[in-house]
Amino acid sequence: MGTTLVRNATIVTMNKQDEIIVGDVLFKDDVIVAVGGQITSGYDAAVTTVVEAKGRLLLPGFVQTHIHLCQTLFRGRADDMALMDWLRTRVWPLEAAHDEESVYYSAMLGIGELLRSGTTTILDMETVSHTDYAFQAIASSGIRAISGKVMMDAGGDVPLGLQEDTKRSVEESTALLEKWHGYDNGRIGYAYCPRFVVSCSEELLKEVRDLSFHYQVLVHTHAAENREEIELVMRQRGMRNIVYLDHIGLTSPRLVLAHCIWLDDEEKDILRRTGTKMTHCPGSNLKLSSGIAPIPELLEQGIGMGIGADGAPCNNTLDMFQEMRLTALLHKVRCGPESMNARTVLRMATMGGAEALGLDHLIGSIEPGKKADLVLLDLNDYHTFPSYDADPYSRIVYAASRSNVSDVWVDGKMVVERGKVRTIDKRTVLREADRSIARLLKRI
Repeated sequence: MGTTLVRNATIVTMNKQDEIIVGDVLFKDDVIVAVGGQITSGYDAAVTTVVEAKGRLLLPGFVQTHIHLCQTLFRGRADDMALMDWLRTRVWPLEAAHDEESVYYSAMLGIGELLRSGTTTILDMETVSHTDYAFQAIASSGIRAISGKVMMDAGGDVPLGLQEDTKRSVEESTALLEKWHGYDNGRIGYAYCPRFVVSCSEELLKEVRDLSFHYQVLVHTHAAENREEIELVMRQRGMRNIVYLDHIGLTSPRLVLAHCIWLDDEEKDILRRTGTKMTHCPGSNLKLSSGIAPIPELLEQGIGMGIGADGAPCNNTLDMFQEMRLTALLHKVRCGPESMNARTVLRMATMGGAEALGLDHLIGSIEPGKKADLVLLDLNDYHTFPSYDADPYSRIVYAASRSNVSDVWVDGKMVVERGKVRTIDKRTVLREADRSIARLLKRI
């Protein structure tokens, strides 16, 4: 890969001091070597690529902590519905109809959108079958990802194509882990992904608990997203979602819970006490009318969290700029204008996400020794000016959009150059995405 010098950028480091520096960033292969000032002495001969970034902002790549790449093909197919009807009548039948090619191109379509809008790392949840093809898409595209097959061995109203027995679910998940976890020098990781308590037996959840500990990998699931879901869990297990997960020993710093909207005080205390992480998905929560998570209060209690767009059929976009803006604005209505400032939200989208995934020693900030996962923004446009004496955090969170993403690096490799994704054949992916969804719709 060689040595790259990004020169004269405004560097939004997201380090512990929240330093913003005008200067250079040098990275050799996949690792940041030096940050700040004019980096020349001792490196001139080694630099193979120079990117002139004067007047542009360099920031850590966005980390999205809840994504469904397998659902990207379903964009616009499940609008204006509540969660359980959305699952039963639209999303589950479509997931059950997936084949190998449709999973691959659904993933490629989603990854192209993610990279183009500055997301460099994702925590992804696939569907029951053909997950190996999603991993193939992740591998070839260059995105950093932790992913896993969905696990569903219980619950009613589940299409035949999503029904599996406990043993098979565990065996297939572990085989995928052993194949993909640590791939490409750790760029790809594996997480066990039981869908949610409603669709998982206690036996399966306990198996996941033990395997997560054995392999030291994440568990990624949904919890407390919807009132009907909570009522179903209460009827099935006799307690609320997170109380139940804690009861069976699944809560830990390795557990990442999507949504966590309807929490009582006991559940909040469990999250804090066990170090369990969560993901805020404002766009999805609004579109499904699920509710508004108590994010300012959870942050105040020290609960770790990131931000995720969720899936295309419950959001229609995987754009982190939109999710950041919603995160900043949504909670002001209830908690006041100072409750979620731009710096806090950008930290959730970078270091917060990295911490939730246990990757904060590698990504989430621009510092020597960390991975070169970087996004260069060109804010020289009508909607982001004036720039004089402007707060960079405000410009990024409140004004910028995916159109401002110029260049993106993952693991030191340039995956987006001047707004074009280099690692994906866009024409082929768009064509095959249309062919795939047409095939799935005929199949169901």
